[in-house]
Amino acid sequence: MTRRIALSVLALVTALLVLAVVPLGISMSDRERDSFRGQTAATARAIAAAAEEHLSDHRSDADAAEQLSAAAARGECAQVFDAHGVEVLSTPCRAVLPPGVLAQALGGGRQQSVPRDGRLTLAVPIGDSVPPAGALAFSRSTDDLNDRLITIWSWLGLCGLGALGASVLVAVRLARWVGRPLADLDTAAGRLGEGDLEARAAVSQGPPEVRRLAATFNAMAARTENLVHGHRAVIADVSHQLRTPLTALRLRLDLLSADAGDDTTAQELARAQHEVARLSRLVDGLLAVARAENAVPRPAPVAVDEVIADRIGAWQPVAEERGVRLTAGGPGRLTAHLAAGDLEQVLDNLLANALEAVPDGGLVAIETGRQPEQGEVLLSVVDNGPGMDGAARERAFRRFDAGRPNGTGLGLAIVHRLVTANGGRVALEPTPGGGLTALLRLPAGSAASRGSRRERRAPRAGAAPSG
Repeated sequence: MTRRIALSVLALVTALLVLAVVPLGISMSDRERDSFRGQTAATARAIAAAAEEHLSDHRSDADAAEQLSAAAARGECAQVFDAHGVEVLSTPCRAVLPPGVLAQALGGGRQQSVPRDGRLTLAVPIGDSVPPAGALAFSRSTDDLNDRLITIWSWLGLCGLGALGASVLVAVRLARWVGRPLADLDTAAGRLGEGDLEARAAVSQGPPEVRRLAATFNAMAARTENLVHGHRAVIADVSHQLRTPLTALRLRLDLLSADAGDDTTAQELARAQHEVARLSRLVDGLLAVARAENAVPRPAPVAVDEVIADRIGAWQPVAEERGVRLTAGGPGRLTAHLAAGDLEQVLDNLLANALEAVPDGGLVAIETGRQPEQGEVLLSVVDNGPGMDGAARERAFRRFDAGRPNGTGLGLAIVHRLVTANGGRVALEPTPGGGLTALLRLPAGSAASRGSRRERRAPRAGAAPSG
């Protein structure tokens, strides 16, 4: 925007300068040419008047000769002809007239001016009689005129350039005065949109309208921050407070189950334990969502293949217990640009969902790839389970929209939040032959900053395993 404002002001000033300077230069040039022609004609008429006394009144030619000498000293050329076209007096240089012009002057024609070869040449009849007593051919160089014209246009050009330079400074300062606070406001809005609720715009720069806009934005951002923090605090506090009574309730049910005297009571207690376990998973998922939404990612290079190997090792015992084959494949040395720990949490949630969905003897595979032209790393978690229909896939990233009766509907919501917060994309697609594929497009990072992540970790508490 700053550049557009500066260029617009410069274009306007340039147009005004052209419209002002060019007509002024043309007018001054025409005035100089008219003045030059007038001075040349006056000098020629003075010489013609002196020559008329010699030709008409038969007086001495001393006065005419003196005029010619003065003209020669100024670099002018002149020739005096009598009524028969015979040269009477002349300067050392000759005034060259086009054919026929001298004859017209001797025949009583009017004074004629002929610009030729960098000189202005005049043919002036001598005397007022018809035919005249003679004619004068007078020539004067236009070098002085050209020098004055160059000086005029040079000064006008310098003045125009000076005005243009001043307008450049004014335009740049004006553009920065207007554009810089708007750019800061745009940056603050982008940070707020990416989850940085503390982002604020400066209100001390720019025009009053921009300052008022920044103040309004800051008020909106503060209110949004208060609302979001309040919402997150309620979820976190409620979830945290529910964990203690749920744990106590589970222990009481375990004790009652151990002392149950008949099968009917034992079955009812088992169902109650199942519901308590489901409620515990829901509470854990709510805590994970609250933590994911409250975090502002600070992306750094992450070794994708090392993280995948790490999570495969952590989830392999769970897969073997359920009779599911867990594999990984793709090119090595892939690096994505993500916040620390986010990729692990994403994989934990996707693997938990996939292992829960596939039947015994099923397959869960993690596949990777590169898309350097888009600057992305592809990561897919593929299973051959029952999959989802189109409507279910569209709703899958919403909270509490579980695809299975025993799910919480929070795992995929956490995945979507973490991936999009880091500038990536996630989508669910049907697996060819049956099943579900979670396709992640992650921003690529620099391979030079890969860190060693060999330490094995167990599945995270932040995973919502049935979402």
